[in-house]
Amino acid sequence: METTELKEQLKVQIIKFLNLTDLTPVDIADNEPLFGEGLGLDSIDSLELIVLLKKEYGIDIKDPREGRKALVDVATMADYIQLHGKK
Repeated sequence: METTELKEQLKVQIIKFLNLTDLTPVDIADNEPLFGEGLGLDSIDSLELIVLLKKEYGIDIKDPREGRKALVDVATMADYIQLHGKK
């Protein structure tokens, strides 16, 4: 899958998995931080995103430090999926 297509797919999945009904994919910039000042996600959301990576892409993140590296923003998630994804 192309990186641009994967990023768009991730935005849709993030909105769906985290029930962010007030957002659309256009509202999420590729390089906008997912946590803190950016999208404002919290630690519970990070767990949901790790489940999303496991369920949708076959990526099993067990180390919290690895999760922090993979879940910086949509662009970082897409790069991580392309490197480690099994689907």
